[in-house]
Amino acid sequence: MKYTINGSVMQVLDVELEAGEAVYTESGGMSWMSDGINMDTGVKGGLLGGIARKFNGESLFMTTYRAVGPSRISFANEFVGKILDLNLGQGQSIVCQKDAFMCAKDSVKLEIHMQKRLGAGLFGGEGFILQKVTGPGVAFLEIAGELVEKQLSQGEKLKIDPGHVAAFEPSVDYSIERVKGVKNMLFGGEGLFLATVTGPGKVWLQSMPLPNLAGALRKYLMINQGR
Repeated sequence: MKYTINGSVMQVLDVELEAGEAVYTESGGMSWMSDGINMDTGVKGGLLGGIARKFNGESLFMTTYRAVGPSRISFANEFVGKILDLNLGQGQSIVCQKDAFMCAKDSVKLEIHMQKRLGAGLFGGEGFILQKVTGPGVAFLEIAGELVEKQLSQGEKLKIDPGHVAAFEPSVDYSIERVKGVKNMLFGGEGLFLATVTGPGKVWLQSMPLPNLAGALRKYLMINQGR
């Protein structure tokens, strides 16, 4: 399987498949494809996995696209941002926010990842349920805005507005801490909680979380509705 990522702010993933190769995505995730590709839609990962995705606001069904002969298939970014390609080795995993998964080679396992800590689940910006992709194979994630990578050393900490955390390696400890100081909580503009990630491991950050963008646009939409 070969692929290219084209574009700058609204990127497109173009995948070249040989006979027998396959990729899968959420139902409705494909943008365009050449002739010679068979579609197979089902509840990937079993019924329980599909139900968990549904309760998490994701699609119940996944569609696998398998090439009969040499062919091409494309997936377009749903929002302004970047496409992150992850070349995962056997058993290698990455934890990501629930809306990040775009598509993956059929050898990659996609599963639900539950937050172990109550505080991270309640106030972490993504709820209790995240996603985890596990190799071998290539997986592609959608990142909102610009992509920033941080490699944390052992014990190194980074405090982040929770919505900016796009993905992280399982070796990274993810927790939620209350902002210190009443004035900071009420008037600091960062909310009541910040995420703290502690190394070792890599963290991928996104510059424009979709809830932040929606909140920024909402006030202008309300003004226009009031006219």
